[in-house]
Amino acid sequence: MRVVRQMSPRVQVTAITSTGTRTQALHALGVRVLRGDLDQPHSLRRIAGLAHHVIDLAPPAPEGWTDTRTRALVTALRRRAPPQSLVYGSTSGVYGNCDGALVDETRALQPDTARARRRADAEGSIRFLGRSAGVAVSILRIPGIYAPDREGGTPRKRLLAATPVLRADDDVYTNHIHADDLARACVAALWRARPQRIYNVNDDTCLKMGDYFDLAADLYGLPRPPRLARAAAAAELPLGMLSFMGESRRLDNQRLKRELRLVLRYPTVEQGLRLP
Repeated sequence: MRVVRQMSPRVQVTAITSTGTRTQALHALGVRVLRGDLDQPHSLRRIAGLAHHVIDLAPPAPEGWTDTRTRALVTALRRRAPPQSLVYGSTSGVYGNCDGALVDETRALQPDTARARRRADAEGSIRFLGRSAGVAVSILRIPGIYAPDREGGTPRKRLLAATPVLRADDDVYTNHIHADDLARACVAALWRARPQRIYNVNDDTCLKMGDYFDLAADLYGLPRPPRLARAAAAAELPLGMLSFMGESRRLDNQRLKRELRLVLRYPTVEQGLRLP
């Protein structure tokens, strides 16, 4: 989670961390670092009234049907002088399987996995904070994040392991956003989002998952991954990977461009993956 505190004549950025492993690097960037753990609500007392603007990108609780972490944050922020605005990073998984349909932000939620259900619960907590405390909240529904300059930020490792993907007849649509464009969307939402508004945050790519890995393999000069029928994949791949292969949707990003006025630096994954 990142807390942005308004100060004159500049903006002071404060980061909340549970481990402190990046404290030195953050300090070098001029970021104030506070210790806090969303799994230990008592550790969040000091953030009450601290910030005018908040960006929350913390992952949900690892178990259960509710997101206790977001509920703890909301409770802490309500204690004293709630922030003026809050941006919450959710997941496009809250839509569930849409059988390849084009999905905008008005579509009803139908989360199919426990992880997505916790995100949907977190969205409810955030929207309640907005309505009850007068906070201008916005929710960003985020698909797969990638970045060539980050560890594990590209499909390279999976391609080197020759991990299979689904054959064309069984394949699903997948959506992506470059980490840099996601960061810019978060900042844009702080200042430009309409109150209580939801935004799909994805690029313009329209590819099925197997085609995405084929594209990355060609760019990196690696063999394309093997293709499997869905029945065979169920026997060979871990459940976590299979869950992503069970949902197909194409996200509509027009609201992101129109209302937040975000011009994507990497409008397609081909452009984003070409960086060293």
